[in-house]
Amino acid sequence: MDAPTTTSSAGSDGSGGNSGDWGWFTPSRKPADDRRAPDQQSDERAPSRPVNPIRPVGTEADRRTPAEADRRAPAEPAAPAPGPGAGDRRTDDRRPDEHRPDERRAPGPAGHGPAAATPGPAARGREEHQRPDEVPPAPQDFRPGPDSPFAAPETASPDAILLRRTMAEVEPISDKVTSYFYALLFVQHPELRPLFPAAMDAQRDRLFKAILTAARLIDDLDILTEFLSRLGRGHRKYGTRPEHYPAVGECLIGALTRYAVTTWSDEAEAAWVRAYTQISQIMIDSAAEDELIAPAWWQAEVVGHELRTHDIAVITVRPDQPYPFLAGQYTSLETPWWPRVWRHYSFAAAPRSDGLLSFHVKAVPAGWVSSALVHRARPGDVIRLGPPAGSMTVDHASDNGLLCLGGGTGIAPIKALVEDVADHGRNRPVEVFYGARNDHDLYDIDTMLRLAQKHPWLAVRPVVSDGPTNGLSGRLPDAVRQYGPWNAFDAYLSGPPGMIRSGVDALTGIGIPSHRIRHDSIEELAAAAE
Repeated sequence: MDAPTTTSSAGSDGSGGNSGDWGWFTPSRKPADDRRAPDQQSDERAPSRPVNPIRPVGTEADRRTPAEADRRAPAEPAAPAPGPGAGDRRTDDRRPDEHRPDERRAPGPAGHGPAAATPGPAARGREEHQRPDEVPPAPQDFRPGPDSPFAAPETASPDAILLRRTMAEVEPISDKVTSYFYALLFVQHPELRPLFPAAMDAQRDRLFKAILTAARLIDDLDILTEFLSRLGRGHRKYGTRPEHYPAVGECLIGALTRYAVTTWSDEAEAAWVRAYTQISQIMIDSAAEDELIAPAWWQAEVVGHELRTHDIAVITVRPDQPYPFLAGQYTSLETPWWPRVWRHYSFAAAPRSDGLLSFHVKAVPAGWVSSALVHRARPGDVIRLGPPAGSMTVDHASDNGLLCLGGGTGIAPIKALVEDVADHGRNRPVEVFYGARNDHDLYDIDTMLRLAQKHPWLAVRPVVSDGPTNGLSGRLPDAVRQYGPWNAFDAYLSGPPGMIRSGVDALTGIGIPSHRIRHDSIEELAAAAE
């Protein structure tokens, strides 16, 4: 399975919010192999690593008026190509340009911050040339309304209010803001460009969403710390180092200075500097602590490759060292054929005594990672795994049953959950609804039915939306409504975004409270489908 899983709890932003995978950098060197085990580090803490002061790019006082900006400011680059395509979850990966973007310095106006980049065709990532848009005129008031996601609660701090007003202004033009941000970053710090993947589209969107999410959480330290700690740990596999953060922060301030023409002020700039310093420090410290107990990534040899259909493969790998994870979680994966391109896949089995890991991968049209794994990978190939993540796991302290909805390759983590319940030896009722378009797409139905024959507490019901079937006909949520009651069950959903949305609506409609519904991040899956 290939998408992050998360509950619908606060603090999940859908960018990986859950995933910790909107990373900016890729590894430039393999971490040391002499990692010590977690039990040897129980009393050892990593020292806090200081963040260098951000050097803001200009303030309101030295910004030009919009008319002057039209004449003299460097134009932002054209937006990168549309994001990678998606399969059932996130086997989303379209082939990037094979040539490195040709970035050239453009002379910037004297005394007005850094020059923008003049990217070549590969950097623009579009088949046709796009004329850079100018900064649109800003409305006079950007105080978020009560229904706005940027509306500040009554208890909000002064900094939070300033941050949210800026976000409300730039959110409608986020594509331009993030494109300009990367132009500043690559011109001021060209040594960082080779560390980025060739295709910047999906990564760019995740970056902006993650920054907005962190800024919205600035007053909620517990949730902010949990969210950013996951990101900091996940960024280790990209090779992110403490000295990268000030560069990113400075260019973020520069992009906001250019586009937040109504809400930007010396006070707003100071609030953003304070917020970004706090954000980056949390991420740096979490990465430093994680470095004491775990590698940045794991090497894993492919030991099994079973083609179930023409476009779905079950892949089994052997990590080079113990890999701790829980059933229902996911990891990020990089292939040797597409360096620096990471994709998410859920584990298709509970932890095994032999240490092997399994994934279900669906090759999507124009997908480069998924197609390579399905059609090119063979036993003996070596891939890399990031750290485990995700919260779609079983609470073994609860007596509730499990109601599981799996669509397409979304059945992979559902199978892992079933095995996890069996391994714990408790006869909790588990009801699995396995959805597909037709009987042929029920590629793992034999495995699920064998599990049902072995465990009397497990029921498996195939649901087919198109064509004749020996199981149930119709949509997966409609089939669930025919059974029940489900008041003593916790729900788990895994599959494409449309199935998740309709499934959540159906489950809440029959009385299952939202805090007992765990599912893939809908925002993340929708973004992956672009």
